[in-house]
Amino acid sequence: MADIDLTGAVWHKSTRSGGNGGDCVEVAGNLPGIVAIRDTKDPDGGTLIFTHAEWNAFLAGVRDGEFDIQP
Repeated sequence: MADIDLTGAVWHKSTRSGGNGGDCVEVAGNLPGIVAIRDTKDPDGGTLIFTHAEWNAFLAGVRDGEFDIQP
């Protein structure tokens, strides 16, 4: 994928992230055609980029328990 300009991204901390400074992710869904995801503790690190369809499919899988870890 070509370089994507994220300067206009409006980042929101995930509602599933804890408030204790632990593992947190931020999501930017305001960019045309993409959803960007980054680590709150390392905002200049890598960013994952999804199409809206990919992101919606991922969220549906999470809701359906597709990624639940079985003991």
